[in-house]
Amino acid sequence: MSANSASPTDQKPGFRIPRFLKLPFWAQILGGLVLGVLLGWLARSQDIGWLVTTLSKVGDTFVGLLKLAVAPLVFFAILISITNLRKVNNAARLATRTLLWFMITSLIAVAIGLVIGLVTNPGAGTGLTPKDGSKPEHQGSWIDFLTGIIPTDVITPFTELNVLQIVFMAAVAGVAVLKIGDEKAKPVLDLSEAVLALLQKALWWVIKLSPIGTIGLIGFAIADYGWNLISKYATFTADIYVGCALVLFGVYPLLLATVAKVNPVQFFKGAWPAIQLAFVSRSSVGTMPLTQKVTERLGVPKEYTSFAVPFGATTKMDGCAAIYPAIAAIFVAQIFDVPMGIKEYLLIAFVSVVGSAATAGLTGATVMLTLTLSTLGLPMEGVGLLMAIDPVVDMMRTATNVAGQALVPVVVAAREDILDRNAYESASASPLDEPDALPAAA
Repeated sequence: MSANSASPTDQKPGFRIPRFLKLPFWAQILGGLVLGVLLGWLARSQDIGWLVTTLSKVGDTFVGLLKLAVAPLVFFAILISITNLRKVNNAARLATRTLLWFMITSLIAVAIGLVIGLVTNPGAGTGLTPKDGSKPEHQGSWIDFLTGIIPTDVITPFTELNVLQIVFMAAVAGVAVLKIGDEKAKPVLDLSEAVLALLQKALWWVIKLSPIGTIGLIGFAIADYGWNLISKYATFTADIYVGCALVLFGVYPLLLATVAKVNPVQFFKGAWPAIQLAFVSRSSVGTMPLTQKVTERLGVPKEYTSFAVPFGATTKMDGCAAIYPAIAAIFVAQIFDVPMGIKEYLLIAFVSVVGSAATAGLTGATVMLTLTLSTLGLPMEGVGLLMAIDPVVDMMRTATNVAGQALVPVVVAAREDILDRNAYESASASPLDEPDALPAAA
């Protein structure tokens, strides 16, 4: 999708690449956003039904293509990531430090969400009542979470896209491969690596369709929901965006500067393609191959990145599992006039830090929200109140998720003195121009 994707000698005589295809990927995404907003506004203001349907189909098709590869991608990525740890010195220490920083950043994010919610009172003055809510079809509870980790068969998790069960099976398979040794496991590893490479290549093609998918997703959101709906949830929406922005552009740079001792601006320069794709696609798992590539480009060793990023894509959710449930719980409590105290706020923090693995890394955070509400004893009808605005806030939540998934490997690698600081400082702007030419840290 860039001027670098084909040399002049590769082009047929008289054939010229359209100028818009030569634009940088970020510019194509931005153009998709603008065009999507304009088409959505036009479809809604002029009541153009066929345009609304078209935007919906384009967006759904793009998300469907992302989801198509999710189940096998997660399985083989987690399996390979665990087996790759055998190539890394102090693998157990790296895994422990990674999990610890996941929890630390989640705790900071949920604290910020709680403070914002308590200060702004997002449920006040909305005009919404308990009658506006409805119970979700599927609810999350701690019993469901704990018993749902272990699948009853090996097929259902893939057909029903139960990411948590897929992660469990992949982890078991990865540990088993390590236990039987390299010689016996070589055929399994070779096949797994080949399948993973195939899936990632196919997903790259889907990623390159992101500008088109952006038009459909943003356009349909505007056409279907309109600004009137957003105005009802203005405080709540602003709270989510402000909370995510504080974590994304406040907490993360502070950790990079003080803990990792690297230039925060350079991190965003390197990681921005993954962050912007996450904003558009609303899928942490769908963005995972790109997240892994930009993290490698930032100087994190490939063997460690191949573990930390897939692990983070399914468990590290500062936006969906920390900021969002904290503010959403306060919002629901205010709508239903349920008092909350210190105990409830501590429970929110506990759920956010421990239960974030319940989120699927796909569009939406309903499982995490229902888990939080059930833990607090809040009405499940509150989920129905928030589903209407979910696509709008989900974009910022997912962008924050993915930024955190790239941040923690950088912080851990820097602390463990395995970060290639020269690669970090020289990271380029967009890996999508030449995705196969990205350097892989040894």
